[in-house]
Amino acid sequence: MESLLHIYLLEGGGMIQRFITWIIENGGLYFLLFVVFAETGLFVGFFLPGDSLLFAAGIFMNNLVKELAGVTDDGHMSFGFYHIVIILMIILASVLGNIVGYWFGYKTGPLLFERKDTWIFKKKHLIRARDFYHEYGKATIFLAKFLPIIRTFAPIVAGIVKMGKPQFIFYNILGSVCWVTSMMLGGFFLQTWVERKFGFSLKDHIEAITIVIVLITTLPVLYKLFFAKKPVVPPPTDNNVNP
Repeated sequence: MESLLHIYLLEGGGMIQRFITWIIENGGLYFLLFVVFAETGLFVGFFLPGDSLLFAAGIFMNNLVKELAGVTDDGHMSFGFYHIVIILMIILASVLGNIVGYWFGYKTGPLLFERKDTWIFKKKHLIRARDFYHEYGKATIFLAKFLPIIRTFAPIVAGIVKMGKPQFIFYNILGSVCWVTSMMLGGFFLQTWVERKFGFSLKDHIEAITIVIVLITTLPVLYKLFFAKKPVVPPPTDNNVNP
Protein backbone atom coordinates (compact mmCIF):
# COMPACT_ATOMS: atom_id res chain seq x y z
CA MET A 1 0.00 0.00 0.00
CA GLU A 2 1.36 3.40 -0.99
CA SER A 3 2.06 5.50 2.09
CA LEU A 4 0.69 9.00 2.66
CA LEU A 5 4.23 10.31 3.14
CA HIS A 6 5.19 8.97 -0.28
CA ILE A 7 2.22 10.80 -1.80
CA TYR A 8 3.39 14.12 -0.38
CA LEU A 9 6.96 13.58 -1.55
CA LEU A 10 5.99 12.88 -5.15
CA GLU A 11 7.42 15.42 -7.57
CA GLY A 12 5.77 16.82 -10.63
CA GLY A 13 2.10 17.16 -11.53
CA GLY A 14 -0.74 15.11 -10.20
CA MET A 15 0.02 15.38 -6.47
CA ILE A 16 -3.55 16.42 -5.61
CA GLN A 17 -4.95 13.61 -7.73
CA ARG A 18 -2.64 11.05 -6.12
CA PHE A 19 -3.45 12.31 -2.62
CA ILE A 20 -7.20 12.18 -3.23
CA THR A 21 -6.99 8.75 -4.84
CA TRP A 22 -4.97 7.52 -1.85
CA ILE A 23 -7.71 8.73 0.53
CA ILE A 24 -10.50 7.10 -1.48
CA GLU A 25 -8.70 3.78 -1.90
CA ASN A 26 -7.12 3.49 1.55
CA GLY A 27 -9.32 5.49 3.89
CA GLY A 28 -12.60 5.02 2.06
CA LEU A 29 -15.91 6.33 3.32
CA TYR A 30 -14.87 6.85 6.94
CA PHE A 31 -11.81 8.88 6.04
CA LEU A 32 -14.03 10.95 3.76
CA LEU A 33 -16.49 11.59 6.60
CA PHE A 34 -13.64 12.70 8.86
CA VAL A 35 -12.21 15.09 6.26
CA VAL A 36 -15.59 16.72 5.61
CA PHE A 37 -16.28 17.03 9.35
CA ALA A 38 -12.86 18.55 10.04
CA GLU A 39 -12.88 20.96 7.11
CA THR A 40 -16.31 22.38 7.91
CA GLY A 41 -15.75 23.35 11.52
CA LEU A 42 -12.32 22.58 12.98
CA PHE A 43 -9.71 25.22 12.20
CA VAL A 44 -7.12 22.45 11.90
CA GLY A 45 -8.93 21.26 8.75
CA PHE A 46 -8.58 24.35 6.56
CA PHE A 47 -5.84 22.75 4.42
CA LEU A 48 -7.91 19.66 3.53
CA PRO A 49 -9.08 19.27 -0.11
CA GLY A 50 -12.85 19.27 0.48
CA ASP A 51 -14.11 20.23 -3.00
CA SER A 52 -11.70 17.99 -4.86
CA LEU A 53 -12.30 15.12 -2.47
CA LEU A 54 -16.10 15.30 -2.76
CA PHE A 55 -15.99 15.43 -6.55
CA ALA A 56 -13.55 12.52 -6.59
CA ALA A 57 -15.80 10.65 -4.16
CA GLY A 58 -18.59 11.04 -6.69
CA ILE A 59 -16.39 9.54 -9.37
CA PHE A 60 -15.40 6.69 -7.03
CA MET A 61 -18.86 6.38 -5.46
CA ASN A 62 -19.41 2.84 -6.70
CA ASN A 63 -16.23 1.86 -4.85
CA LEU A 64 -17.61 3.44 -1.67
CA VAL A 65 -20.92 1.64 -2.15
CA LYS A 66 -19.15 -1.70 -2.48
CA GLU A 67 -17.24 -0.95 0.71
CA LEU A 68 -20.40 0.02 2.63
CA ALA A 69 -22.57 -2.80 1.28
CA GLY A 70 -19.85 -5.44 1.29
CA VAL A 71 -20.25 -6.08 -2.43
CA THR A 72 -17.36 -7.65 -4.36
CA ASP A 73 -18.98 -7.72 -7.81
CA ASP A 74 -17.10 -5.54 -10.33
CA GLY A 75 -20.08 -5.22 -12.65
CA HIS A 76 -22.00 -2.04 -13.51
CA MET A 77 -23.79 -0.44 -10.56
CA SER A 78 -26.70 1.97 -11.02
CA PHE A 79 -27.47 4.85 -8.68
CA GLY A 80 -29.55 3.50 -5.80
CA PHE A 81 -30.18 3.19 -2.08
CA TYR A 82 -26.57 2.90 -0.91
CA HIS A 83 -25.52 5.90 -2.99
CA ILE A 84 -28.19 7.97 -1.24
CA VAL A 85 -27.10 6.66 2.18
CA ILE A 86 -23.49 7.69 1.50
CA ILE A 87 -24.53 11.18 0.40
CA LEU A 88 -26.73 11.61 3.50
CA MET A 89 -23.88 10.47 5.76
CA ILE A 90 -21.53 13.05 4.23
CA ILE A 91 -24.18 15.79 4.50
CA LEU A 92 -24.56 14.91 8.19
CA ALA A 93 -20.78 15.12 8.67
CA SER A 94 -20.80 18.59 7.12
CA VAL A 95 -23.70 19.76 9.29
CA LEU A 96 -22.11 18.42 12.47
CA GLY A 97 -18.75 19.95 11.58
CA ASN A 98 -20.35 23.39 11.29
CA ILE A 99 -22.18 22.93 14.58
CA VAL A 100 -18.91 22.13 16.35
CA GLY A 101 -17.28 25.17 14.74
CA TYR A 102 -20.18 27.41 15.81
CA TRP A 103 -20.03 26.07 19.38
CA PHE A 104 -16.25 26.60 19.49
CA GLY A 105 -16.58 30.21 18.29
CA TYR A 106 -19.49 30.86 20.64
CA LYS A 107 -17.48 29.68 23.66
CA THR A 108 -14.07 31.16 22.83
CA GLY A 109 -15.22 34.45 21.27
CA PRO A 110 -12.67 37.27 20.99
CA LEU A 111 -9.93 35.16 22.56
CA LEU A 112 -9.30 33.60 19.14
CA PHE A 113 -8.32 37.00 17.70
CA GLU A 114 -5.68 37.35 20.42
CA ARG A 115 -4.23 33.89 19.82
CA LYS A 116 -0.77 33.69 18.26
CA ASP A 117 -0.28 31.98 14.93
CA THR A 118 0.77 28.36 14.89
CA TRP A 119 1.23 25.83 12.09
CA ILE A 120 -2.42 24.78 12.46
CA PHE A 121 -3.90 28.20 13.20
CA LYS A 122 -3.52 31.35 11.12
CA LYS A 123 -5.36 34.42 12.37
CA LYS A 124 -5.48 35.87 8.86
CA HIS A 125 -7.91 33.10 7.83
CA LEU A 126 -10.19 33.98 10.73
CA ILE A 127 -10.09 37.66 9.78
CA ARG A 128 -10.93 36.86 6.16
CA ALA A 129 -13.89 34.76 7.28
CA ARG A 130 -15.05 37.60 9.55
CA ASP A 131 -14.82 40.09 6.66
CA PHE A 132 -16.75 37.66 4.45
CA TYR A 133 -19.45 37.39 7.13
CA HIS A 134 -19.73 41.18 7.35
CA GLU A 135 -20.00 41.33 3.56
CA TYR A 136 -22.68 38.67 3.07
CA GLY A 137 -24.36 38.37 6.46
CA LYS A 138 -26.26 35.23 7.38
CA ALA A 139 -25.92 33.82 3.85
CA THR A 140 -22.20 33.41 4.59
CA ILE A 141 -22.88 30.00 6.14
CA PHE A 142 -24.42 28.85 2.85
CA LEU A 143 -21.92 30.51 0.50
CA ALA A 144 -18.89 29.48 2.54
CA LYS A 145 -19.53 25.80 1.78
CA PHE A 146 -18.24 26.43 -1.73
CA LEU A 147 -15.14 28.41 -0.68
CA PRO A 148 -11.94 26.73 0.55
CA ILE A 149 -10.63 28.04 3.91
CA ILE A 150 -13.67 30.29 4.34
CA ARG A 151 -15.91 27.25 4.95
CA THR A 152 -13.68 26.18 7.83
CA PHE A 153 -13.73 29.51 9.66
CA ALA A 154 -17.21 30.82 8.77
CA PRO A 155 -19.10 28.77 11.41
CA ILE A 156 -16.51 29.79 14.02
CA VAL A 157 -17.09 33.45 13.16
CA ALA A 158 -20.87 32.88 13.26
CA GLY A 159 -20.45 31.62 16.82
CA ILE A 160 -18.23 34.55 17.77
CA VAL A 161 -20.78 37.12 16.57
CA LYS A 162 -23.58 35.12 18.26
CA MET A 163 -25.54 34.46 15.06
CA GLY A 164 -29.05 33.21 15.87
CA LYS A 165 -29.10 29.44 16.18
CA PRO A 166 -32.25 28.87 14.03
CA GLN A 167 -30.76 30.92 11.15
CA PHE A 168 -27.41 29.18 11.53
CA ILE A 169 -28.96 25.70 11.47
CA PHE A 170 -31.09 26.58 8.42
CA TYR A 171 -28.19 27.89 6.31
CA ASN A 172 -25.92 25.14 7.62
CA ILE A 173 -28.26 22.37 6.44
CA LEU A 174 -29.10 24.12 3.16
CA GLY A 175 -25.46 24.76 2.37
CA SER A 176 -24.41 21.23 3.29
CA VAL A 177 -27.10 19.66 1.10
CA CYS A 178 -26.25 21.84 -1.92
CA TRP A 179 -22.48 21.52 -1.54
CA VAL A 180 -22.32 17.76 -1.02
CA THR A 181 -24.96 16.81 -3.60
CA SER A 182 -23.66 19.13 -6.32
CA MET A 183 -20.08 17.90 -5.96
CA MET A 184 -20.80 14.19 -5.51
CA LEU A 185 -23.64 13.84 -7.98
CA GLY A 186 -21.70 15.93 -10.47
CA GLY A 187 -18.75 13.57 -10.19
CA PHE A 188 -20.87 10.41 -10.27
CA PHE A 189 -23.06 11.25 -13.27
CA LEU A 190 -20.25 12.88 -15.25
CA GLN A 191 -18.13 9.75 -14.75
CA THR A 192 -21.07 7.53 -15.79
CA TRP A 193 -21.78 9.61 -18.90
CA VAL A 194 -18.14 9.82 -20.00
CA GLU A 195 -17.63 6.07 -19.57
CA ARG A 196 -20.77 5.27 -21.55
CA LYS A 197 -20.21 7.90 -24.26
CA PHE A 198 -16.45 7.87 -24.75
CA GLY A 199 -15.27 4.67 -23.07
CA PHE A 200 -12.70 6.13 -20.68
CA SER A 201 -12.64 6.98 -16.97
CA LEU A 202 -12.33 10.35 -15.28
CA LYS A 203 -10.37 8.75 -12.44
CA ASP A 204 -7.16 9.67 -14.26
CA HIS A 205 -8.17 13.32 -14.67
CA ILE A 206 -9.51 14.25 -11.22
CA GLU A 207 -7.02 17.03 -10.57
CA ALA A 208 -7.65 18.99 -13.77
CA ILE A 209 -11.44 18.69 -13.51
CA THR A 210 -11.69 19.73 -9.88
CA ILE A 211 -9.30 22.67 -10.26
CA VAL A 212 -11.43 24.03 -13.10
CA ILE A 213 -14.61 23.63 -11.05
CA VAL A 214 -13.11 25.30 -7.98
CA LEU A 215 -11.76 28.21 -10.04
CA ILE A 216 -15.09 28.80 -11.79
CA THR A 217 -17.13 28.74 -8.57
CA THR A 218 -14.77 30.63 -6.25
CA LEU A 219 -12.70 33.16 -8.20
CA PRO A 220 -15.40 35.87 -8.57
CA VAL A 221 -16.20 35.91 -4.86
CA LEU A 222 -12.59 35.59 -3.75
CA TYR A 223 -11.56 38.43 -6.05
CA LYS A 224 -14.23 40.71 -4.64
CA LEU A 225 -13.36 39.79 -1.08
CA PHE A 226 -9.56 39.97 -1.21
CA PHE A 227 -8.63 42.22 -4.15
CA ALA A 228 -11.47 44.67 -4.74
CA LYS A 229 -10.77 48.12 -3.39
CA LYS A 230 -12.54 48.94 -0.17
CA PRO A 231 -13.51 52.44 0.89
CA VAL A 232 -11.14 53.96 3.39
CA VAL A 233 -12.94 55.00 6.56
CA PRO A 234 -11.08 57.80 8.36
CA PRO A 235 -10.57 57.35 12.10
CA PRO A 236 -12.74 59.50 14.34
CA THR A 237 -11.22 62.84 15.33
CA ASP A 238 -12.37 65.86 17.24
CA ASN A 239 -12.99 67.66 13.95
CA ASN A 240 -15.45 64.94 12.92
CA VAL A 241 -17.55 65.29 16.05
CA ASN A 242 -20.59 67.46 15.68
CA PRO A 243 -20.94 70.19 18.26
